[in-house]
Amino acid sequence: MSVNPVNSVDSATLAGTHGEAGAAPLFEVERLASGYGRIPILGELSFAVRGGEHVGILGHNGMGKTTLLRTLTGHLPTTSGRVRFAGQDITHWSPTARAKAGIGYVPQGREIFPALTVRENLRVGCLLARGGEEDTIAGILELFPRLKAYLDRAGGALSGGEQQLLALARCLCAGPRIVLLDEPTEGIQPSIIDEIIDTLKDVARRRDLTILLVEQNLNFIASLSNRILILQKGTVTREIPPDVVHDPALLDEFVGIA
Repeated sequence: MSVNPVNSVDSATLAGTHGEAGAAPLFEVERLASGYGRIPILGELSFAVRGGEHVGILGHNGMGKTTLLRTLTGHLPTTSGRVRFAGQDITHWSPTARAKAGIGYVPQGREIFPALTVRENLRVGCLLARGGEEDTIAGILELFPRLKAYLDRAGGALSGGEQQLLALARCLCAGPRIVLLDEPTEGIQPSIIDEIIDTLKDVARRRDLTILLVEQNLNFIASLSNRILILQKGTVTREIPPDVVHDPALLDEFVGIA
């Protein structure tokens, strides 16, 4: 296999290499910096995602992956740089304003409401839905049929994989255009990971959904991503094709995280 990763992110990477040719990026990050108080985590980070793309982000722990998603969703302030979504500068928008604009977020650890039933969790997700609650939930259950049998069960009583499906379903109730996923396979039995992959592919196809995925499970990120960005020390350093992650020698040579 021939692989030619770049040492730094070039203009083609910044613009995105998939999606409709010539179309403006749906999501664009330019020289972004962020962190926690006086501790900088992200610095001079740039990339773009076109509508319909599935882009993975891979890197060692502590390289800023979760910080990036929290900054993109407005949960952490941007200290410099710019974030644009659907042609609008959203750099200083609140998390709620970004969610209303069409940015969905499933955080690490899922953060469902364990004391609420599955139905009640979905109703929370409907607070930003454009349609009626009943119709929205009915449509979501067609995408997540496993949840139909658990509607009156507390979210905390579900398995880890079922909770992840619920977190995804709740996020999609708002009808986002892009979903940011943070480590969706964390703490999940391998038997349900393939179901999550199939579900995400089906949902993305049906809803023309764009995905930005942070994940350490190499098979999962390769199965879902059109391309993978490498995050090192708070900045995007390279882009690789998803098939590289299936070759440990190449991954170690080019990325250094095998």
